[in-house]
Amino acid sequence: MPDNTVENFADHLGGLLGALPGVEAVALGGSRAQGTHRPDSDWDVSVYYRGGFDPADLRALDFPGEVSEIGAWGGGVFNGGAWLTIDGRAVDVHYRELASVEHELADARAGRFHWEPLAFHLAGIPSYLVVGELAINRVLRGRLPRPDYPAALRRTAPEFWRAAADRTLDYAETGYAARGRLTEAAASLGVAALQTAHAVLAARGEWVTNEKTLLERAGLRSLDDALATLADDLPGGFAAAAAVLRAAR
Repeated sequence: MPDNTVENFADHLGGLLGALPGVEAVALGGSRAQGTHRPDSDWDVSVYYRGGFDPADLRALDFPGEVSEIGAWGGGVFNGGAWLTIDGRAVDVHYRELASVEHELADARAGRFHWEPLAFHLAGIPSYLVVGELAINRVLRGRLPRPDYPAALRRTAPEFWRAAADRTLDYAETGYAARGRLTEAAASLGVAALQTAHAVLAARGEWVTNEKTLLERAGLRSLDDALATLADDLPGGFAAAAAVLRAAR
């Protein structure tokens, strides 16, 4: 690599990963794609392959870190990846099978999607997450579609997420808050808050690719203040927080 600049490193990643067998495109995601990164932010990159991709080819590049098999991260749309250190930088690689991504794009345009659990995501993820990546990420190699937010999805996704939040709140109110189970009640409010944030952003037609800034974007960060009162009055504090979430738009 001729020098150590940010742009050259992005180009270096694109060339390195784009040369792997089966890879048709490489895209930079996360905060670096959106210009909101810090100097120490990780590099999130997705490799888009068609037909087949062998993680052994990525492993053979011999960078320090961990390379998963296909499907090791749950087997859904988020189907595996790697945590690597490349030229002293932390790089997260995500596997994206193009046929699967194209299927989710077609479904999203028709207002269809499904929910999946995913480690480190309290509310799980919608399958249209990979469509949002197409819209937001920066292509480093190859060609990828850049979809707008489908009108049909703006109708169906908020309904799904609000119903999920209502179920979470209803169960937690009687099962946890009314019985003095503080930890479970607080955890449930966190889940419901993220479900509500998904609903708010979907109604606006704003893509979501992770949970890190969901509450800020949806205007729900003030929920922190309500959670701080739970230890003093669990039923009352829970009811107040639930009311904030149900009124959020």
